[in-house]
Amino acid sequence: MTVPFDVTTETAALAGDLTVPADARGVVAFAHGSGSSRHSPRNIAVAKTLQDNQLATLLFDLLSSDEEELDRQTARLRFDIDLLTARLVTAVDQLSKGEHTRGLPIGLFGASTGAAAALAAAARRPDLVQAVVSRGGRPDLAGDALEDVRAPVLLVVGERDRQVLTLNEQAARRLRAPHEIQVVSGATHLFEEPGALQRVAELAGDWLRTYLTERQDASPS
Repeated sequence: MTVPFDVTTETAALAGDLTVPADARGVVAFAHGSGSSRHSPRNIAVAKTLQDNQLATLLFDLLSSDEEELDRQTARLRFDIDLLTARLVTAVDQLSKGEHTRGLPIGLFGASTGAAAALAAAARRPDLVQAVVSRGGRPDLAGDALEDVRAPVLLVVGERDRQVLTLNEQAARRLRAPHEIQVVSGATHLFEEPGALQRVAELAGDWLRTYLTERQDASPS
């Protein structure tokens, strides 16, 4: 089942698509990367794998249409981590109370600058966010929020994305939460190589299923 899920903030109404499998055991909100939207083909591909793993997915626009146009001209808003974080936090809050997602454990999947927003949002909502995955992300841009993250974090980076890999390694040293770096062999920043994006999806699915569904099963009744 896919239904519209608008994320409503004080300054914008952001269009979203919520897909909920019949057997959903958790829900994952996506924070797309620089200059992208909820229509990101890479995030859509990962979302389909997560849905096959009994996880609902929310893909939504972090910027309004007017803001997207401004960002295309200036490339400024995509690096406004505070703005992106606030909007992702609103999405998390709405998912926690939503008709189709109330009571489901929540995870976050961030790409590029969206990864910084995902980590900062996890730091702000430690009682709601149970796991975070970053794909080719810039976790370093989360700054001091890294030290406040409590959810387990998976950082997935392409082997040939050298600068981003270094930034992920530096950010990982600041994380106090359980975390791993997974390097996808032969992959560059966008994971366009054959099989690379599928490997990202598999890693994300394993991580999120472990920390959203298996931990839920282990909780005392």
